Amino acid sequence: MSDTVFVSGLSLHAYHGVMQHEAKVGQTFTLDLALEIDLAEAARTDKLRHTVSYDTVVEVASEAFCARRYRLVEAAAGAVADALLEHCPQVRSIRVTVHKPHAPIAATFDDAGVVIARTRRGRRPG
Repeated sequence: MSDTVFVSGLSLHAYHGVMQHEAKVGQTFTLDLALEIDLAEAARTDKLRHTVSYDTVVEVASEAFCARRYRLVEAAAGAVADALLEHCPQVRSIRVTVHKPHAPIAATFDDAGVVIARTRRGRRPG
């Protein structure tokens, strides 16, 4: 299936990171979320109950990402994926990208981060 609900560029301020100053000052992260879901019924009926609300996606992802401090963005991304799969039973799989553009790297770069993919069966999609 190729149906997807997505939210891109969700900016969240959090305190994730290994460095002490990251825990104190925090930084803005950007999340991209892609949720695989069968949208055939939603397309046919035009009813919100046959899809997942963007508002729900943003609320659940924001709460999971900001609820606690993670040393690794991998763990924060995993928490987001797990929370969305738990709260949105119609979602079959999810892809979470966490951008950390202010990562403490001694180099000039545009972006750094992680991408994780999870399915209900615990396997990585496609």
